[in-house]
Amino acid sequence: MGYMVWFLFLISFFFVFPAPSESIIRHYKFNVVMKNTTRLCSSKPIVTVNGRYPGPTIYAREDDTLLIKVVNHVKYNLSIHWHGVRQVRTGWADGPAYITQCPIQPGQVYTYNYTLTGQRGTLWWHAHILWLRATVYGALVILPKRGVPYPFPKPDHEKVIVLGEWWKSDTENIINEALKSGLAPNVSDAHMINGHPGPVKNCPSQGYKLSVENGKTYLLRLVNAALNEELFFKVAGHIFTVVEVDAVYVKPFKTDTVLIAPGQTTNVLLTASKSAGKYLVTASPFMDAPIAVDNVTATATVHYSGTLSSSPTILTLPPPQNATSIANNFTKSLRSLNSKKYPALVPTTIDHHLFFTVGLGLNACPTCKAGNGSRVVASINNVTFIMPKTALLPAHYFNTSGVFTTDFPKNPPHVFNYSGGSVTNMATETGTRLYKLPYNATVQLVLQDTGVISPENHPVHLHGFNFFEVGRGLGNFNSTKDPKNFNLIDPVERNTIGVPSGGWVVIRFRADNPGVWFMHCHLEVHTTWGLKMAFLVENGKGPNQSILPPPKDLPKC
Repeated sequence: MGYMVWFLFLISFFFVFPAPSESIIRHYKFNVVMKNTTRLCSSKPIVTVNGRYPGPTIYAREDDTLLIKVVNHVKYNLSIHWHGVRQVRTGWADGPAYITQCPIQPGQVYTYNYTLTGQRGTLWWHAHILWLRATVYGALVILPKRGVPYPFPKPDHEKVIVLGEWWKSDTENIINEALKSGLAPNVSDAHMINGHPGPVKNCPSQGYKLSVENGKTYLLRLVNAALNEELFFKVAGHIFTVVEVDAVYVKPFKTDTVLIAPGQTTNVLLTASKSAGKYLVTASPFMDAPIAVDNVTATATVHYSGTLSSSPTILTLPPPQNATSIANNFTKSLRSLNSKKYPALVPTTIDHHLFFTVGLGLNACPTCKAGNGSRVVASINNVTFIMPKTALLPAHYFNTSGVFTTDFPKNPPHVFNYSGGSVTNMATETGTRLYKLPYNATVQLVLQDTGVISPENHPVHLHGFNFFEVGRGLGNFNSTKDPKNFNLIDPVERNTIGVPSGGWVVIRFRADNPGVWFMHCHLEVHTTWGLKMAFLVENGKGPNQSILPPPKDLPKC
């Protein structure tokens, strides 16, 4: 009898207390509210989540399910994107407004429901409509399953560091004025490190303080949430060990400077190797083209325990704004870990060879007086994408006609000296055009920058997938010579890739996630101007190869 009681107790214990490796459902609530906020010695109301800037960090474990209830208390339409989450079969929760969902209207509620299948690392979330992500953003930390170690020495502590930009003026007014004029919007007034710029000219602003202890190692989870600028990140007198980018482990390497583009995340180990002191932290822009940027460096301090606050700060100089060699050295050092546990599954046979030019253009705009009757636009393969009035994924799922076409060009419509020569006609075509892919098709995509108006580095983000960067170079991609130098063994795997200024990058991915998936430049100004498109990935034939039905509370347009 005693054995039977003990057996029943054990059975009930395991049902009530699941094994530690089991995934769980985590609930979060995002109240989107206005909050009067002071930075740079001036105040303005900003859109926030739960009144916080930056917004709250979401913590979960690999394979957990998240239920995030978003309540819109502001005057703007709103949607939230969970940047880098694969959203396998759950495109309804991806978040880009008018792509996978209609926005959440003022006073409305939507619960994002998705599972972090097979992902661990640092990702992030942000608004995905208008320019609201200027202040609506935060980190998404996915810890490994319980009992699974990091593939690098375990850090003593972990810190989230989110980089951003700040405008003294209302950002919606800034972009609306720019669209009216046809010209580029004003650059930001400062960069931010965890919501603080550090002291700037004419304003003794507070800076973020990272407290450390001698001999301890810290995992810094870096996120670039800036709207329009790639950033260098440095700590005076310290070396980083890079261990992960975009929630994928990399072969560890040492550097004193991290390059991080908008949309990207980078995990680094920082060992507090000094006995004491205060050390300057800098976040400064990288731009190697003749484009205006915010040249104000954000600063913070690494503060050793026991150091007096009156102690002088040990300084460092940020890299020059146009430090292409520092940027290239960092980018070239990135390699997938490609271990037995974390293999790099690079597609080696390709079903769809695509060649997309990315760059700027000039279209007629009779009302744009400041632009002399023209408007600066951006395009992929000379198509400036027009956002639909209703969302693409529901239109696809319910076979609604007239919303989009599937004739996006797989090659540029005009062949020219993409990276160099000038063109006489800078006009682009417009349309809501998608590229259709069968389920599980393998794709090689060449992303080629153009010199139209100006060459520029474009951080391109693909929703719904990770991809491998198999090659990059300057000038025009040569389909005969360049593939001979592809890295098909351990290329870096990411969700956001920098197309080099006046150059090209080649990525490969497998279209194993049915739905409609946005691809766009993560410089917000370029997205606004039309540097975006979407892939329509068809359902497969297997039981788990179709998009799930839409949730009942999916917002309506």
